[in-house]
Amino acid sequence: MENKQTYDVIIIGGSYAGLSAAMSLGRALRNVLIIDSGKRCNSQTPHAHNLITHDGDTPADIAAKAKEQVLKYDTVSFVEGTAVSGSKTENGFQVETAAGELFSAAKIVIATGLTDLMPEINGFSECWGISILHCPYCHGYEVRGKKTGVIGNGDAGYEYAKMITNWTKSLVVFTNGPATFTTEQLARLKQHDVQIVEGELTSLEHASGYVNKIVLKDGNKHLVDAIYARPAFKQQSAIAGELGCELTEHGLISVDAFSRTTVPGVYAAGDNSTMMRSLAAAIGNGSMAGAVLNKELIEEQF
Repeated sequence: MENKQTYDVIIIGGSYAGLSAAMSLGRALRNVLIIDSGKRCNSQTPHAHNLITHDGDTPADIAAKAKEQVLKYDTVSFVEGTAVSGSKTENGFQVETAAGELFSAAKIVIATGLTDLMPEINGFSECWGISILHCPYCHGYEVRGKKTGVIGNGDAGYEYAKMITNWTKSLVVFTNGPATFTTEQLARLKQHDVQIVEGELTSLEHASGYVNKIVLKDGNKHLVDAIYARPAFKQQSAIAGELGCELTEHGLISVDAFSRTTVPGVYAAGDNSTMMRSLAAAIGNGSMAGAVLNKELIEEQF
């Protein structure tokens, strides 16, 4: 298929990080194309928090308002679709969509986020983002002091539980199998009245995504009002790998402090490249990527 217009920058992913990068670049008079599939990882989350001026708004409303504002810049264009491949060209990069459209640009920002991999626990996916939470800074205040579970084990589970004790003293750690805490960790958890349940988890009882019981394989049930968990994840898009971008040991796109990947001309912003998964962090990453990318273009053209 014939190649479409060539842009200064193609942004793959038009959620919070991608739109933030687009605003920086649009205000810098750059010719920008955003390609977005509309698949936000927080689409099930009822309210966003820890984001000044938008605390308590719905993620959908925040994204819609951001898109409206960004597209007021006449050098920014938007294509609804899924970018399926990316490649290096003589003058930059080429991106192909699932519809077979081809677009070229001098630079690329990958803001495609992550795909969370739901564990085999019935009801988990239905509660994810509603009453199963990943970040106490985003949602901990709303469930402060309530009966809370942490699904975790070993060093990571211990550190997670330790953090959550700041928001509630009614805390149970569900290890979903034999506990692997050290003797010292077990003593510290006991000292802070954190209960440990080692049975295998089979399901969650909930009402429209709001959990009320954790059900174990042995039939025991535990009352909870909220759960913290960090399920495994994968990159939502394979394009970073296709372009040769290195990943970290955690499976995130490796970037420097200025959102630059290990491939010159390719930037990454948002959940796909940071452990800090929040709207505020994504917006900050995107703004940084856009500004640094524009400076790079200026240096190359001056």
